[in-house]
Amino acid sequence: MTKLILWTYDWVPPPPRGFVRDVRLRWACEEAGLAYEVKTVPFEGRGPDHFARQPFGQVPFLTDGDIEIFESGACLLHLARKSEKLMPRDAAGEAATTQWLLAALNSIEMVSVPWWFLEVTGAKENKLTPWLQMRLDHLEKVLSEREWLASDRFTAADLLMADVLRVGKLREFNQRPAIEAYVTLVTSRPAFAKARADQLAHFAAGDAARAHNTQA
Repeated sequence: MTKLILWTYDWVPPPPRGFVRDVRLRWACEEAGLAYEVKTVPFEGRGPDHFARQPFGQVPFLTDGDIEIFESGACLLHLARKSEKLMPRDAAGEAATTQWLLAALNSIEMVSVPWWFLEVTGAKENKLTPWLQMRLDHLEKVLSEREWLASDRFTAADLLMADVLRVGKLREFNQRPAIEAYVTLVTSRPAFAKARADQLAHFAAGDAARAHNTQA
């Protein structure tokens, strides 16, 4: 079987560590037992090779043999098709997993990321707050009635939704018990702990490499 290659930055500043989106792919591979290796592109001085693989100069992107794919959601769907641990094989389970995975991106993260950006940049008035509250209220109702989003078990949809929701400032704002219990449940999985620890170690190694290059 071809080993998957997950591409991420060689280094990032401390604040986003643990949240850079390659953690989603690491986590999925750990859950599914898929063999993978991590390769890097420069965080600074992004070059044409990077833009050829990811036209917006972002990470992660994925290589699977002859297949190259970018955007974390698309990469997760690709990985989910490789393992029933990430997505059921019955049509209803696959559809439910797909719809909730896309909902995490299009209904929650689309609002939460710009809301978060306005919050951390000190905007005097964050007009996205009512919109975010409405979306979270709807999700709170869903999660008060079920433990998992699809097929009564963990899927790639839970992986992505929990990763979107676990951002500290969002959890402080949230204060919705069903959502908080859900995030705690999903992120307590050993595969997440390993994926996050591996990402933190990866960027710590980047610190060491930068320090060495500065001294050389």
